[in-house]
Amino acid sequence: MLGHVVKSSLIEPDGGVLIDLIVKENEKDLKFLEAEKMMKIGLKKIDLEWVHVISEGWASPLKGFMRENEYLQTLHFNSLRIDNGSVVNMSLPIVLDIDDETKENIGSANDVALVGPDQTIVAILRSIEIYKHNKEERIARTWGTTAPGLPYVEEVITPAGNWLIGGDLEVLSPIKYNDGLDHYRLSPKQLREEFDRRQADAVFAFQLRNPVHNGHALLMNDTRKRLLDMGYKNPILLLHPLGGYTKADDVPLDVRMEQHSKVLEDGVLDPETTIVSIFPSPMHYAGPTEVQWHAKARINAGANFYIVGRDPAGMGHPTEKRDLYDPDHGKKVLSMAPGLEKLNILPFRVAAYDTVAKKMAFFDPSRAKDFLFISGTKMRTYARTGESPPNGFMCPGGWDVLVNYYASLQAEEATPAAVSA
Repeated sequence: MLGHVVKSSLIEPDGGVLIDLIVKENEKDLKFLEAEKMMKIGLKKIDLEWVHVISEGWASPLKGFMRENEYLQTLHFNSLRIDNGSVVNMSLPIVLDIDDETKENIGSANDVALVGPDQTIVAILRSIEIYKHNKEERIARTWGTTAPGLPYVEEVITPAGNWLIGGDLEVLSPIKYNDGLDHYRLSPKQLREEFDRRQADAVFAFQLRNPVHNGHALLMNDTRKRLLDMGYKNPILLLHPLGGYTKADDVPLDVRMEQHSKVLEDGVLDPETTIVSIFPSPMHYAGPTEVQWHAKARINAGANFYIVGRDPAGMGHPTEKRDLYDPDHGKKVLSMAPGLEKLNILPFRVAAYDTVAKKMAFFDPSRAKDFLFISGTKMRTYARTGESPPNGFMCPGGWDVLVNYYASLQAEEATPAAVSA
């Protein structure tokens, strides 16, 4: 199952082999019968997203949920030392929690079956190891704070069990969501094959969890020009929106994907040199710690360049009126992070709305007063209130998608009040 080597000509996956944990078709029935007899652990939606991430090799060379030695290396070193002595980056714990009762029920079993939210058996976890889930340490080391109000902490870690269970995964079928977007969820193997099919000599990945505005497009198009100037003949953009858990006030994935498609339809980005695909990982909002995970996963997907901007994977401080992280630290950390040396980091210049040229442009400090900075929060406020952003901020088709989404949201919110009246 782990034997076949999948790699494009651009960059090796971490560990040299792209992990693929999907059970072969001719073994599936036997494994399923075996799993039916095992102690079963129920997966939450976010656990299923992590099974997806691990199974396709985004976290290569990880072969399952982390055992304690992998967990400790991740928490303390942001990296894993593999069998050949080399170091690969691994900045976020990828773990599965269980409660006291489940631990008791597992007893001395070596293997357990994992059951999805829809009650179907999803995977087998082999050679398990159960260890203590020290939540406070995990939160402090991942986020650099234990302040209340961190979305992932409050929704995932605080209600989690007191134990973590690690082991090797065997996933019975590819993870599907049946939400009309599965065709966008290309695995690292499929992406590498597509880069080779297109004869890419450079792949530059752009991670995002917001709609694409013309400032983003300026940065992506400028990066392609920079790569052409460096001598590359066919650089391909991997526009790679995050598709797992996001906080409640983020724009939902289906709306973002519709908006991204309008950006391509309107010619803001070139469909011939752009691949739009969904990155299945959940979002932590853990700043410089998390941005390493975002970059590492793109190595496994075959990208050899990674675009990084201001405050990647960051958010506002949950209790104070300031950014949680220094906005420049993400790109600085990426340039020094252990195990990311083979990835070319491309910090981008700051883009803002030029009120003189009436378009998104690179910020010019010599005429700072002419520039308007429109944050993701401000953009969402415009769309929510029906106020139009400055001309040239976003392609009209893409903006209409956002306005329609917020209008439908407000209609839904108004409905219960109207009924009760």
